[in-house]
Amino acid sequence: MNFKKILFSMLLAAGCLSASAQETETYETFNHHWFLQAQGGGQYTLGEVKFNKLLAPNVQVAAGYQFTPVWGLRLAVNGWQSKAGSNLSTGKYYWKWNYVSPTLDVNCDLTNWIGGYKKRLCSVGLLAGLGANIGFNNDEANDVHSQIQVAHGFPAGADVAYLRLLWDGTKTRFTGRFGAYLDFHVCPRVDLGIEVTANTLPDTYNSKKAGNWDWYMNALAGLRVNLGKLTKTATRLSPNRSERIVEKIVEKPVEKIVEKIVYRDREQTNAQAREKIRREIFFPIRGSQISNEDMKKIDDIVAYMQKYPDAKVTVTAYADKGTGNAKLNKMYSERRAKITHDMLVKKGVAPSRITTEAKGDTEQPYAENDKNRVSICVAE
Repeated sequence: MNFKKILFSMLLAAGCLSASAQETETYETFNHHWFLQAQGGGQYTLGEVKFNKLLAPNVQVAAGYQFTPVWGLRLAVNGWQSKAGSNLSTGKYYWKWNYVSPTLDVNCDLTNWIGGYKKRLCSVGLLAGLGANIGFNNDEANDVHSQIQVAHGFPAGADVAYLRLLWDGTKTRFTGRFGAYLDFHVCPRVDLGIEVTANTLPDTYNSKKAGNWDWYMNALAGLRVNLGKLTKTATRLSPNRSERIVEKIVEKPVEKIVEKIVYRDREQTNAQAREKIRREIFFPIRGSQISNEDMKKIDDIVAYMQKYPDAKVTVTAYADKGTGNAKLNKMYSERRAKITHDMLVKKGVAPSRITTEAKGDTEQPYAENDKNRVSICVAE
């Protein structure tokens, strides 16, 4: 009989190891990384002459770092040419100059923010930045100024101001900008993108005095190349987990006792002990509505509480860390805890038998980001 006991113990251990191995699975998730961009297009400088007279070529290069699926930071250098014009009684005058504008931009991927991180054909985002505009080669504006003076009967070089904010040499100004972008994901490392930005500067930019800030708009298209390791391997609880019931035979001198051990969250060693019940109520992103499918889990908890009048249930609600911020996520988890609590009360569970807690995103019970939009109910 001892040989049979040893053989059965080996089979039992192998079965438990197999069950444990199926508890988790691996998957690919986002990894922070560097990226490079190169873009070209056109610029329109806001003015009072015809639209096509104020169009100029524009290029931009950038290097950045994607910290999360939603947020990134880049250093961009934009430049080439700007144009301006005046429509006076003596005629129409046009001039152009060159500039270089380095800015530090924050990028926000709205698609990943709203829908969570996953592979998509395209994504939409917003950007905003601050920097400097370094203007130079403003000789044409100085020539136009002289032409306007002569046309009004003043000799060239006379101290009569028509372009009242005329500048020469090199001029550096503060600039701020905001815009939007659309990226098409050709492959994991290469994106084709379109970007539109509005840029604002002090009134001195186009040499004319208007009493407000000057503006130019850039429309660019180009490539983004992602560098380094773009994803990393993570583990999560397997969605195919199942409860396993294993029989263990214990030999005694007089009789054999067969105990059933149920492996769920922990081993139940006493066959007469009441088994606790656990149910996970999952929610949509930024949501606190209980689906029809998860309402059946609420009914399971209610049935358990009716069967065991002395049982109590603990509701612990969470929010996923990949969406929003800590303050918002605390609010989302509080809403999820409340809706779960209220639904249990509505179905007949006394409030005194329910304990609720909202964890926000301070704890993440699951490795998979989206599964952390959850209320976990444990009754015992």
